[in-house]
Amino acid sequence: MTAPSLTSPASPPDGATASTGRVRVPVTAAGLPARAAALAADGYRLALVAAHDDGATVRVVYLHTAAGDRRVELHLSVDRRDWRVPTLAAVSFTASRFERELRDLYGIQPVGHPLPRPLVRHAHWPEGWFPMRQRAGQPPPFATVDEPPALLAVEGPGVYEIPVGPVHAGLIEPGHFRFSVVGETIVRLSTRLWYTHRGVERQFEGRDLPGGIRLAERISGDTAVGHTLAYCRAVEDALCLSIPVEARRMRAILLELERVYNHIGDIGALCNDAGHGVLHAHALRIRERLLRLNARTTGHRLLRSGVVIGGAAIRQVPTGQELEDIAADIRDVVGLALGNSLVLDRLAGTAVLTGVQASDLGTLGYVARASGIATDARRDHPTGVLTPAEGVGDVLSVPTQATGDVLARFQQRAAEIDASIALLGVLVPAAAAGVVRDWPTVSHRPPGPRGTSGVGLVEGWRGTIVHRVELNDGYTVTRNKIVDPSFCNWPALPVALANTIVPDFPLANKSFNLSYAGNDL
Repeated sequence: MTAPSLTSPASPPDGATASTGRVRVPVTAAGLPARAAALAADGYRLALVAAHDDGATVRVVYLHTAAGDRRVELHLSVDRRDWRVPTLAAVSFTASRFERELRDLYGIQPVGHPLPRPLVRHAHWPEGWFPMRQRAGQPPPFATVDEPPALLAVEGPGVYEIPVGPVHAGLIEPGHFRFSVVGETIVRLSTRLWYTHRGVERQFEGRDLPGGIRLAERISGDTAVGHTLAYCRAVEDALCLSIPVEARRMRAILLELERVYNHIGDIGALCNDAGHGVLHAHALRIRERLLRLNARTTGHRLLRSGVVIGGAAIRQVPTGQELEDIAADIRDVVGLALGNSLVLDRLAGTAVLTGVQASDLGTLGYVARASGIATDARRDHPTGVLTPAEGVGDVLSVPTQATGDVLARFQQRAAEIDASIALLGVLVPAAAAGVVRDWPTVSHRPPGPRGTSGVGLVEGWRGTIVHRVELNDGYTVTRNKIVDPSFCNWPALPVALANTIVPDFPLANKSFNLSYAGNDL
């Protein structure tokens, strides 16, 4: 196929090479900002920034994506004696966060960055130690820090602070929230994450491809299908594997089942935070029913083992009647919630994220769609699942809301459940249990190309997930850069909470339901 260019769909730009639809463009430091700005003006978003310390050379890859499955990578070589790159913060807010991540993990300095403070690193991290460098070695001793994290303080008459976390009750992972408040009104919310930075990307290095699946399934437990599918799509892109339509149908079923069980859990939790515990109990009952259905489908309640390289595996296909019964049960819960004046009043107008704010921050998934932004990788990047021409074009819909408040995020989840059930109604009758794959066994695999790379884009239940892998011999991972949608959506929570009241925080936080694990890689 002919790869799109920065200016013309007919031919790649000078120096570019095409592989399965991606255009690779080598750029200089001086030319990077202009190239990135041109892509942004053409409707591309910066989906990923990946650094690569190859020993002799250092590279930074900037992946830009757009609807129509357009993908452009800008490749910048970095001087090992300098470790500096020009900032793209003026082009993309998300770029500013990727650059802070590069600075913390690689020591690559974004020149001209407006706020070059740490993102991943905490104060107790050893100075001058960058864990993603190839020669990083074992970490030096970490310091003991008793002081609270350094966050921007708000000063003025009547302003006081409320610290929350990082340790929370129950199973929630650690995160620190600091509210600057006047009376009950939130003037500013500052957040500090990465308390459980696990080095997930580093753990991918040196793994064989099946070993990568076991790790991908555990990146964020409630998104086992989404992350595993993104990883497999990246590997398949690198090896130019063609996925049988039966396997793509099975993958789509698993992806929608994951979406439904998570959304109904959130709907129940929002009812609970609005004071309607009975509806929460009913939502948990439905979620448990879905988890048991998941276990019959793949052998695991979180749908692990369903996605494999080159295909998919389903033990038992759900029946259409069972899914319709569950959908009717969910609609009853949603109807009762929206018909309750107390619940409706509590959700409406709370923690508004406007469409402009959502767009400027680069939000994804139901957070973006609840603010009117119709972004969805199932439609924009359908490779590896099912394309509209293969029977889902008339069924796959991307619902959106207009108001951007907690109510909109509640209604968006309900609308996405309806859309998923409709899609499953088309997929399930045509599916059969079994294992379908286009991938040889380990003992009979053909020699793979050296130094191949691939990208996987998947619309997980929280939003678009991106994996970019590099393979050194076709079958060993040397690098996997991961972007969970929570990385892009966390900055939107403080914006939505500005000028709300402190009691709105639990409700607003649950309406976003961002992943600590997906963020704190």
